[in-house]
Amino acid sequence: MAKKIASLALLVVIVMVVLLVETPTTKAVTCSPVQLSPCAPAIISSQPPSSVCCSKLKEQKPCLCTYYRNPTLRQYINSPGAKRVASTCKVSVKC
Repeated sequence: MAKKIASLALLVVIVMVVLLVETPTTKAVTCSPVQLSPCAPAIISSQPPSSVCCSKLKEQKPCLCTYYRNPTLRQYINSPGAKRVASTCKVSVKC
């Protein structure tokens, strides 16, 4: 059950990130949804996102639209927790 919740939380984070993307940066980024795992606690609870979460979210910003196009991840982007974390981290997504 704990693994299922952790997996769900990670997917929620990834989807949230996808919704928050504005424009890709010129910096080369390795797209990996796993990089957003520091955001999981903030997405599944009411606690604020950590600085590490916001940093990773901004780092993965060029990848967010790709994550959004993934049907498995897309469902999590619209979660209230993901939107809250993205807003708090000042990351917006426009795909």
